[in-house]
Amino acid sequence: MIIITEKEVKNIIPAKDIQKIIDAVEGGFADYARGDVQMPPKQYLDFKECGGDLRIMPSYSQILKLAGTKIVNVHPENPQKGLPTVMAVVVLNDARDGRALALIEAAYITGIRTGAAGAIAAKYLAKKNTETLGVVGAGQQAFFQIAAITKVRKIKEVLVYDTKEENIIKLADSLKELGIEIKKASLEETAKTDILTTTTPSRNPIIKNEWIKPGTHINAIGADAPGKEELDPIILKRAKIVIDNWEQASHSGEINVPIEKGIIKKEDIYSDLGNIVIGKTAGRENDTEITVFDSTGLGFQDLYTANLVYQYAIKNQ
Repeated sequence: MIIITEKEVKNIIPAKDIQKIIDAVEGGFADYARGDVQMPPKQYLDFKECGGDLRIMPSYSQILKLAGTKIVNVHPENPQKGLPTVMAVVVLNDARDGRALALIEAAYITGIRTGAAGAIAAKYLAKKNTETLGVVGAGQQAFFQIAAITKVRKIKEVLVYDTKEENIIKLADSLKELGIEIKKASLEETAKTDILTTTTPSRNPIIKNEWIKPGTHINAIGADAPGKEELDPIILKRAKIVIDNWEQASHSGEINVPIEKGIIKKEDIYSDLGNIVIGKTAGRENDTEITVFDSTGLGFQDLYTANLVYQYAIKNQ
Protein backbone atom coordinates (compact mmCIF):
# COMPACT_ATOMS: atom_id res chain seq x y z
CA MET A 1 0.00 0.00 0.00
CA ILE A 2 1.28 3.44 -0.88
CA ILE A 3 0.62 6.63 1.09
CA ILE A 4 -0.11 9.82 -0.84
CA THR A 5 0.07 13.05 1.14
CA GLU A 6 -2.06 16.15 0.68
CA LYS A 7 0.92 18.01 -0.79
CA GLU A 8 1.43 15.25 -3.35
CA VAL A 9 -2.29 15.24 -4.23
CA LYS A 10 -2.19 18.99 -4.92
CA ASN A 11 0.84 18.52 -7.18
CA ILE A 12 -0.86 15.69 -9.10
CA ILE A 13 -4.21 17.47 -9.64
CA PRO A 14 -3.62 21.23 -9.32
CA ALA A 15 -6.61 23.53 -9.65
CA LYS A 16 -5.49 24.62 -13.13
CA ASP A 17 -6.16 21.02 -14.24
CA ILE A 18 -9.65 20.87 -12.75
CA GLN A 19 -11.14 19.94 -16.13
CA LYS A 20 -9.65 16.46 -15.61
CA ILE A 21 -11.58 16.16 -12.37
CA ILE A 22 -14.77 17.45 -13.98
CA ASP A 23 -14.48 14.77 -16.68
CA ALA A 24 -13.74 12.00 -14.16
CA VAL A 25 -16.58 12.96 -11.82
CA GLU A 26 -19.00 13.30 -14.74
CA GLY A 27 -18.05 9.77 -15.76
CA GLY A 28 -18.75 8.69 -12.20
CA PHE A 29 -22.23 10.23 -12.31
CA ALA A 30 -22.88 8.38 -15.57
CA ASP A 31 -21.69 5.04 -14.15
CA TYR A 32 -23.77 5.59 -11.02
CA ALA A 33 -26.89 6.34 -13.06
CA ARG A 34 -26.38 3.18 -15.13
CA GLY A 35 -26.13 1.03 -12.01
CA ASP A 36 -22.41 0.35 -12.25
CA VAL A 37 -21.62 1.90 -8.87
CA GLN A 38 -22.56 0.64 -5.41
CA MET A 39 -22.81 3.43 -2.86
CA PRO A 40 -24.71 3.37 0.43
CA PRO A 41 -25.59 6.74 1.98
CA LYS A 42 -22.85 8.35 4.04
CA GLN A 43 -22.87 7.46 7.72
CA TYR A 44 -22.49 10.06 10.47
CA LEU A 45 -20.88 9.90 13.90
CA ASP A 46 -21.97 13.01 15.78
CA PHE A 47 -19.38 14.28 18.27
CA LYS A 48 -21.81 16.67 19.97
CA GLU A 49 -19.67 17.29 23.02
CA CYS A 50 -16.66 17.98 20.77
CA GLY A 51 -18.41 20.25 18.28
CA GLY A 52 -17.92 18.17 15.14
CA ASP A 53 -18.73 14.97 13.30
CA LEU A 54 -17.17 12.12 11.35
CA ARG A 55 -18.57 10.82 8.07
CA ILE A 56 -17.88 7.46 6.42
CA MET A 57 -18.43 7.26 2.66
CA PRO A 58 -17.83 3.92 0.88
CA SER A 59 -18.36 3.20 -2.80
CA TYR A 60 -17.47 0.56 -5.38
CA SER A 61 -17.14 0.97 -9.15
CA GLN A 62 -17.62 -2.10 -11.34
CA ILE A 63 -16.01 -0.09 -14.14
CA LEU A 64 -12.84 0.81 -12.24
CA LYS A 65 -12.77 -2.47 -10.27
CA LEU A 66 -11.95 -0.30 -7.27
CA ALA A 67 -13.58 0.41 -3.95
CA GLY A 68 -12.97 3.59 -2.02
CA THR A 69 -13.85 4.55 1.53
CA LYS A 70 -13.53 8.15 2.61
CA ILE A 71 -13.37 9.05 6.28
CA VAL A 72 -13.95 12.77 6.69
CA ASN A 73 -14.44 15.03 9.68
CA VAL A 74 -16.11 18.43 9.86
CA HIS A 75 -15.17 20.54 12.89
CA PRO A 76 -16.29 24.17 12.35
CA GLU A 77 -14.28 25.52 15.29
CA ASN A 78 -10.99 24.04 14.08
CA PRO A 79 -9.64 27.24 12.47
CA GLN A 80 -9.51 28.80 15.94
CA LYS A 81 -7.09 25.98 16.85
CA GLY A 82 -5.03 26.44 13.70
CA LEU A 83 -6.53 23.33 12.07
CA PRO A 84 -8.60 22.90 8.89
CA THR A 85 -12.38 22.64 9.25
CA VAL A 86 -12.35 19.53 7.04
CA MET A 87 -9.79 16.71 7.15
CA ALA A 88 -10.13 13.41 5.31
CA VAL A 89 -8.47 10.25 4.03
CA VAL A 90 -9.48 7.82 1.28
CA VAL A 91 -8.59 4.14 1.37
CA LEU A 92 -8.50 2.54 -2.08
CA ASN A 93 -9.03 -1.23 -2.40
CA ASP A 94 -8.59 -3.49 -5.41
CA ALA A 95 -12.02 -5.11 -5.79
CA ARG A 96 -10.50 -8.16 -7.50
CA ASP A 97 -8.56 -9.35 -4.47
CA GLY A 98 -9.35 -6.88 -1.69
CA ARG A 99 -5.82 -5.46 -1.39
CA ALA A 100 -5.53 -1.99 0.13
CA LEU A 101 -3.76 -0.09 -2.65
CA ALA A 102 -3.43 3.37 -1.20
CA LEU A 103 -4.12 5.65 1.73
CA ILE A 104 -4.64 9.15 0.36
CA GLU A 105 -5.05 12.38 2.29
CA ALA A 106 -8.28 13.74 0.89
CA ALA A 107 -9.32 17.18 2.16
CA TYR A 108 -8.18 18.65 -1.16
CA ILE A 109 -9.89 15.82 -3.07
CA THR A 110 -13.11 16.63 -1.19
CA GLY A 111 -12.89 20.26 -2.23
CA ILE A 112 -11.98 19.80 -5.87
CA ARG A 113 -14.49 17.03 -6.59
CA THR A 114 -17.27 19.14 -5.05
CA GLY A 115 -16.29 21.99 -7.34
CA ALA A 116 -16.38 19.57 -10.26
CA ALA A 117 -19.92 18.47 -9.35
CA GLY A 118 -21.02 22.10 -9.33
CA ALA A 119 -19.55 22.56 -12.79
CA ILE A 120 -21.30 19.46 -14.11
CA ALA A 121 -24.62 20.77 -12.78
CA ALA A 122 -23.95 24.15 -14.40
CA LYS A 123 -23.07 22.46 -17.68
CA TYR A 124 -26.47 20.79 -17.92
CA LEU A 125 -28.70 23.20 -15.99
CA ALA A 126 -27.42 26.75 -16.52
CA LYS A 127 -28.40 28.84 -19.53
CA LYS A 128 -26.09 28.60 -22.53
CA ASN A 129 -25.63 32.38 -22.58
CA THR A 130 -24.72 32.60 -18.90
CA GLU A 131 -22.42 35.55 -18.17
CA THR A 132 -22.47 36.16 -14.42
CA LEU A 133 -21.58 33.91 -11.49
CA GLY A 134 -22.39 34.78 -7.89
CA VAL A 135 -20.84 32.99 -4.93
CA VAL A 136 -22.03 33.38 -1.35
CA GLY A 137 -19.31 32.45 1.12
CA ALA A 138 -15.66 33.05 0.27
CA GLY A 139 -14.08 29.97 1.80
CA GLN A 140 -12.13 27.16 0.16
CA GLN A 141 -15.15 25.70 -1.62
CA ALA A 142 -15.81 29.05 -3.28
CA PHE A 143 -12.36 28.73 -4.89
CA PHE A 144 -13.15 25.31 -6.36
CA GLN A 145 -16.64 26.29 -7.51
CA ILE A 146 -15.33 29.33 -9.36
CA ALA A 147 -12.38 27.43 -10.85
CA ALA A 148 -14.66 24.66 -12.11
CA ILE A 149 -17.72 26.61 -13.30
CA THR A 150 -15.59 28.98 -15.36
CA LYS A 151 -14.39 25.91 -17.26
CA VAL A 152 -17.90 25.00 -18.49
CA ARG A 153 -19.45 28.46 -18.96
CA LYS A 154 -18.00 31.68 -20.40
CA ILE A 155 -18.32 33.79 -17.31
CA LYS A 156 -17.69 37.51 -17.74
CA GLU A 157 -18.16 38.60 -14.12
CA VAL A 158 -17.79 36.81 -10.77
CA LEU A 159 -19.46 38.45 -7.77
CA VAL A 160 -18.69 37.25 -4.25
CA TYR A 161 -20.33 37.99 -0.91
CA ASP A 162 -18.97 37.11 2.49
CA THR A 163 -19.55 38.53 5.95
CA LYS A 164 -15.78 38.98 6.31
CA GLU A 165 -13.99 41.13 3.76
CA GLU A 166 -10.67 39.44 4.52
CA ASN A 167 -12.09 36.16 3.19
CA ILE A 168 -12.89 37.81 -0.13
CA ILE A 169 -9.40 39.31 -0.33
CA LYS A 170 -7.84 35.91 0.36
CA LEU A 171 -10.08 34.25 -2.25
CA ALA A 172 -9.19 36.90 -4.84
CA ASP A 173 -5.48 36.32 -4.24
CA SER A 174 -5.82 32.54 -4.61
CA LEU A 175 -7.72 32.88 -7.90
CA LYS A 176 -5.03 35.06 -9.47
CA GLU A 177 -3.01 31.92 -10.29
CA LEU A 178 -5.90 30.87 -12.55
CA GLY A 179 -6.28 34.29 -14.13
CA ILE A 180 -9.73 34.78 -12.60
CA GLU A 181 -10.84 38.11 -11.11
CA ILE A 182 -13.70 38.54 -8.66
CA LYS A 183 -15.67 41.53 -7.37
CA LYS A 184 -17.03 42.10 -3.89
CA ALA A 185 -20.81 42.56 -3.92
CA SER A 186 -23.78 42.70 -1.59
CA LEU A 187 -25.72 39.55 -0.80
CA GLU A 188 -28.62 40.69 -2.97
CA GLU A 189 -26.36 41.61 -5.92
CA THR A 190 -24.63 38.24 -5.69
CA ALA A 191 -27.97 36.41 -5.69
CA LYS A 192 -29.15 38.19 -8.86
CA THR A 193 -26.58 36.49 -11.11
CA ASP A 194 -27.13 33.87 -13.83
CA ILE A 195 -25.49 31.15 -11.73
CA LEU A 196 -25.63 31.39 -7.96
CA THR A 197 -23.51 29.13 -5.77
CA THR A 198 -24.04 29.04 -2.00
CA THR A 199 -21.24 27.63 0.14
CA THR A 200 -22.10 28.60 3.72
CA PRO A 201 -22.82 26.52 6.86
CA SER A 202 -26.07 28.42 7.46
CA ARG A 203 -28.95 26.87 9.37
CA ASN A 204 -31.35 29.63 8.33
CA PRO A 205 -32.24 30.71 4.77
CA ILE A 206 -30.06 33.61 3.63
CA ILE A 207 -31.12 33.81 -0.05
CA LYS A 208 -34.48 35.54 -0.45
CA ASN A 209 -37.01 34.37 -2.98
CA GLU A 210 -37.52 37.84 -4.47
CA TRP A 211 -33.85 38.06 -5.42
CA ILE A 212 -33.95 35.05 -7.74
CA LYS A 213 -34.78 35.99 -11.32
CA PRO A 214 -36.24 33.64 -13.96
CA GLY A 215 -33.52 31.61 -15.68
CA THR A 216 -31.22 31.41 -12.66
CA HIS A 217 -29.34 28.24 -11.90
CA ILE A 218 -28.43 27.65 -8.23
CA ASN A 219 -25.79 25.28 -6.89
CA ALA A 220 -26.75 24.71 -3.25
CA ILE A 221 -23.50 23.40 -1.78
CA GLY A 222 -23.40 24.44 1.87
CA ALA A 223 -26.12 22.24 3.36
CA ASP A 224 -24.38 18.99 4.24
CA ALA A 225 -25.96 18.03 7.58
CA PRO A 226 -29.46 17.85 9.06
CA GLY A 227 -30.92 21.27 9.86
CA LYS A 228 -28.77 23.21 7.40
CA GLU A 229 -30.40 25.33 4.67
CA GLU A 230 -29.39 28.39 2.65
CA LEU A 231 -32.36 29.05 0.34
CA ASP A 232 -35.80 30.43 1.05
CA PRO A 233 -37.96 27.29 0.57
CA ILE A 234 -40.25 29.26 -1.77
CA ILE A 235 -37.37 29.22 -4.26
CA LEU A 236 -37.55 25.42 -4.26
CA LYS A 237 -41.29 25.61 -4.92
CA ARG A 238 -40.55 27.71 -8.03
CA ALA A 239 -37.62 25.62 -9.22
CA LYS A 240 -36.75 22.45 -11.09
CA ILE A 241 -34.95 20.59 -8.29
CA VAL A 242 -32.06 18.26 -9.17
CA ILE A 243 -30.33 16.24 -6.46
CA ASP A 244 -27.22 14.06 -6.40
CA ASN A 245 -28.80 11.31 -4.27
CA TRP A 246 -32.22 11.11 -2.61
CA GLU A 247 -31.19 9.42 0.64
CA GLN A 248 -28.45 11.94 1.34
CA ALA A 249 -30.26 15.04 0.07
CA SER A 250 -33.42 14.32 2.05
CA HIS A 251 -31.35 13.67 5.18
CA SER A 252 -28.78 16.44 5.02
CA GLY A 253 -29.00 18.46 1.79
CA GLU A 254 -30.67 21.76 0.95
CA ILE A 255 -34.03 19.99 0.74
CA ASN A 256 -33.78 18.32 4.17
CA VAL A 257 -35.57 21.04 6.17
CA PRO A 258 -38.31 21.74 3.58
CA ILE A 259 -38.92 17.98 3.34
CA GLU A 260 -39.16 17.64 7.11
CA LYS A 261 -41.59 20.58 7.29
CA GLY A 262 -43.71 19.24 4.43
CA ILE A 263 -43.03 22.26 2.21
CA ILE A 264 -41.86 19.99 -0.58
CA LYS A 265 -42.22 16.25 -1.14
CA LYS A 266 -40.24 13.58 -2.94
CA GLU A 267 -42.60 14.00 -5.91
CA ASP A 268 -41.36 17.60 -6.26
CA ILE A 269 -37.83 16.42 -7.11
CA TYR A 270 -37.32 16.63 -10.86
CA SER A 271 -34.33 14.30 -11.29
CA ASP A 272 -30.96 13.28 -9.99
CA LEU A 273 -27.92 14.63 -11.82
CA GLY A 274 -26.70 11.25 -13.04
CA ASN A 275 -29.82 10.62 -15.11
CA ILE A 276 -29.42 14.04 -16.72
CA VAL A 277 -25.78 13.27 -17.54
CA ILE A 278 -26.72 10.05 -19.38
CA GLY A 279 -29.63 11.72 -21.18
CA LYS A 280 -32.36 9.75 -19.44
CA THR A 281 -33.83 13.02 -18.17
CA ALA A 282 -33.65 16.41 -19.87
CA GLY A 283 -31.60 19.17 -18.25
CA ARG A 284 -32.56 22.81 -18.74
CA GLU A 285 -35.41 23.09 -21.22
CA ASN A 286 -35.81 26.87 -21.56
CA ASP A 287 -34.19 30.15 -20.50
CA THR A 288 -36.82 31.12 -17.95
CA GLU A 289 -36.98 28.13 -15.62
CA ILE A 290 -35.16 28.25 -12.30
CA THR A 291 -32.98 25.23 -11.59
CA VAL A 292 -31.48 24.12 -8.28
CA PHE A 293 -28.79 21.49 -7.79
CA ASP A 294 -28.71 20.12 -4.25
CA SER A 295 -25.16 18.84 -3.78
CA THR A 296 -24.42 16.67 -0.74
CA GLY A 297 -21.22 15.02 -1.97
CA LEU A 298 -21.15 11.37 -2.99
CA GLY A 299 -18.59 8.69 -2.21
CA PHE A 300 -18.01 7.80 -5.85
CA GLN A 301 -16.89 11.39 -6.52
CA ASP A 302 -14.02 10.78 -4.10
CA LEU A 303 -13.36 7.34 -5.59
CA TYR A 304 -13.11 8.56 -9.18
CA THR A 305 -10.93 11.50 -8.17
CA ALA A 306 -8.71 9.36 -5.94
CA ASN A 307 -8.28 6.92 -8.81
CA LEU A 308 -6.77 9.70 -10.96
CA VAL A 309 -4.34 10.49 -8.16
CA TYR A 310 -3.44 6.83 -7.61
CA GLN A 311 -2.92 6.05 -11.30
CA TYR A 312 -0.57 9.01 -11.66
CA ALA A 313 1.30 8.08 -8.49
CA ILE A 314 2.03 4.48 -9.49
CA LYS A 315 3.15 5.55 -12.97
CA ASN A 316 5.59 8.07 -11.52
CA GLN A 317 7.00 6.21 -8.54
